[in-house]
Amino acid sequence: MKRNSGILLIGMLSSLILIHSCVSPTNPMNDETSTRGKVVIGVDDSYRLLSEAELYTFQSLYQYAKITPLYLTEDSILQLYLKDSIRMMITSRKLSKNEEAYLESKQIVPRTTLVAYDAVAFIVNRNNKDTLLRFNSIRDIFQGKVTKWKQVNPKSKLNDISIVFDNTRSANVRYMSDKFKLKAGLPKNCFAAQTNDEVINYVEKHPEAIGILSVNWVSDPQDSVSHAFLKRVKVAAISSEFYSEGNDFYFPHPAYIADKSYPFIREVYTINRETFAGLGSGFIQFVAGEKGQRIILRSGMVPATMPVRLVQIKKE
Repeated sequence: MKRNSGILLIGMLSSLILIHSCVSPTNPMNDETSTRGKVVIGVDDSYRLLSEAELYTFQSLYQYAKITPLYLTEDSILQLYLKDSIRMMITSRKLSKNEEAYLESKQIVPRTTLVAYDAVAFIVNRNNKDTLLRFNSIRDIFQGKVTKWKQVNPKSKLNDISIVFDNTRSANVRYMSDKFKLKAGLPKNCFAAQTNDEVINYVEKHPEAIGILSVNWVSDPQDSVSHAFLKRVKVAAISSEFYSEGNDFYFPHPAYIADKSYPFIREVYTINRETFAGLGSGFIQFVAGEKGQRIILRSGMVPATMPVRLVQIKKE
């Protein structure tokens, strides 16, 4: 009798081991949580450097997390998001009411999180002496009223102004069009260089050019890419939107973004369509948390969920 009990016990233990081996994942990546698994996300190419820094730190902390970013134009990542090709995106605009209604018709409730305040930076050639630009001058350039550097500064030795964007479908084009209400579109002296890297390359080689970029491309001296770009071009300071003729000019520095002195500021959002607490949700929590917000500050932007202390230094 005792012998039969032993055989029965061994049989039960073998069955439990077999069942456990069947249900336990052989690869932790297959069992997705907020810190484990695989996911593809869309990132506006304006925020590539920021995204790379955030992803590097997040995936260093969570070894079983594999996030693949697609760096595309704002319009392209939005189309992928609406088609459910990506679950999460980083962009500088919210969804429209029509886009939200479309998702809700598919029983998807998008969750939007404000994570940062960004600035549009204006870069010029290193040989261009006009690095202090008035807000009204920029407005007139985009409205087609000013086309030559001598109209900006009579002493300038440069000729026609050319404006270069990263892409015709980028967030930068949309932002400037909305900012100056350009119903007829951009002026004829605007064109696209296809990538942010090419914007910098073009401005470096053409003294008359003005390049339009997100500030994180030219603001982080600790980042090797940003630091290299800062050696090749100059970032312009802009006068206040409300006191354009004053003598105060502001660089797109975090302090002037935070107090809104710099006139070209926009918001950065993460927009998530996950229906469960997946890896995309975990990454958003990280970006909006303390470590992620510190990375945003180092990238030249202003954190949206972490208090920023501004210290005023008085000149003697």
